[in-house]
Amino acid sequence: RRKVDSEGRRFQDRWKVEYFFTEIENHCVCLICQETVAVYKEFNVKRHYQSRHSTYDKLTGHDRSEKLKQLEAVLIECVMKMVENICPEKKQEFANICLARNTVARRIEEISSDIKRQFTSKGVDFDFFSIAFALSDTAQLLIFMRGVDDEMNVTEELLDLQSLTDQTRGKDLFVSVSSAIDDMKLPWNKVTGIITDGAPAMVGERSGLSTLICNKVIEEGGKAIKLHCIIHQQVLCAKHLKYDHVMKPVLKTINFIRSKALCHRQFKQFLLDIQAEYEDVLYHNDVRWLSRGSALQRFYSLRKEIGEFLETKGQPMRELSDPIWLADLGFLVDITKHLNVLNTSLQGKDAAVNQLYSHLKAFGTKLQLFIRQLSQTQPNTIHFSALQEIMNSFPQDNISAQTSRYAADIASLAGEFKRRFQDFAAIEKEISLFSSPFSVDPDDAPDQLQLELIELHCDSELRSRHQQLSLVNFYRQLDKSRFQEIRTLAKKMLSLFGSTYMCEKTFSAMNFNKNRVRTRLSDSHLRDILRIKT
Repeated sequence: RRKVDSEGRRFQDRWKVEYFFTEIENHCVCLICQETVAVYKEFNVKRHYQSRHSTYDKLTGHDRSEKLKQLEAVLIECVMKMVENICPEKKQEFANICLARNTVARRIEEISSDIKRQFTSKGVDFDFFSIAFALSDTAQLLIFMRGVDDEMNVTEELLDLQSLTDQTRGKDLFVSVSSAIDDMKLPWNKVTGIITDGAPAMVGERSGLSTLICNKVIEEGGKAIKLHCIIHQQVLCAKHLKYDHVMKPVLKTINFIRSKALCHRQFKQFLLDIQAEYEDVLYHNDVRWLSRGSALQRFYSLRKEIGEFLETKGQPMRELSDPIWLADLGFLVDITKHLNVLNTSLQGKDAAVNQLYSHLKAFGTKLQLFIRQLSQTQPNTIHFSALQEIMNSFPQDNISAQTSRYAADIASLAGEFKRRFQDFAAIEKEISLFSSPFSVDPDDAPDQLQLELIELHCDSELRSRHQQLSLVNFYRQLDKSRFQEIRTLAKKMLSLFGSTYMCEKTFSAMNFNKNRVRTRLSDSHLRDILRIKT
């Protein structure tokens, strides 16, 4: 005979309102009389309710829901009084008991709803805002908003998560974004910028999402700028230095060591026996921004140990005995390290566009320094420690002659940075005026800012405040009537996203929450989780 336990019966949430039952410790309990029904069958639950508590049928709609809340509160109160008498030291643990399986989901929904309500109320006060987008490979569109009010308060929140069930063309994405913005009841003429991850559907010149939004903003009497995420562009620039003759042997060796379990175990034991600096080599994943630099650095640090291990396996790596190849490896390790430092400095929440652009300009200046130092008759490799180590290890091989080639490669990299960041260079004057207003000549400023900028330059007290206060606090304290146009520029600059970092970070959180164990996770629940997470 079939057993009841094997039938897989479950408590139905609708029984709470229909029959005033709840689930406690895998038991179906009546909230009115606290009796238990043995089997999760609606017939049993309904019979108990109709035979003993049919007088509650007169309660409908809101009154019935309120009665359910009262009964749940009474049950908790009874439990707590019992706990106080029997085991008072466990009172707090019993206070945290959930009465139903969907309690956590309901609380997440309530928290998310409250966050959205607060964000909506703040959105009413926004003077300007910008939008950041990113599209996942599962056709889920993340929309972030960054807004600034009249008091220079910056708010950066998840606006919406839209799942696209059909095509992902620019006009399809535009419909999703429009519904999210219209739901917030925000005017389109307040949009100052659109930043994307560079997907073709977003950056198309005619029908891309950015173009469609800019056209909509212009129709409403505003003006918005299009930006390509500064971090994505930096990663694309880093790929400009291919150095395949270095990367392919390195990756081939790493895969040889790690792809077979026995070989991998033997290599790790070998490193342990000789007390090497590291315990293993690292895989390279092209999708992960910092992976290339980490894998190269670890390979370089273990190059001697790797060479010895490969000799024992009968798979010698001839490149490890070639000084020129080792010099190329050292140079690639060093330049990739500099690129990773830049990438890390561009990451982070609430970063203003002027801060990100300053990191970018600083790196451009560093590249020019590297070019000059490596182009000298006696090349200076002080900022290339791995290359310098190889040159010192093989003084007779005249590796210094290769530095002119490295200087040319860095010059090519600098040209790639200049080419890719033209969108940020187009607003460089506005960024400079925002970040260093006392360093800008009024003649070079826009016409509507010139008179206010002269007033600002001639005020010694404001000059002192600019040096002492943070940039946001400085603009927050400016007189609203006296410096109206300068404050407007500051609010526009503060409202701009510089990168889609928050989108990428949220995608990581989404991948963590969306797994094969949580197959019942709906889009609305995922949106609530991500809104709380961010």
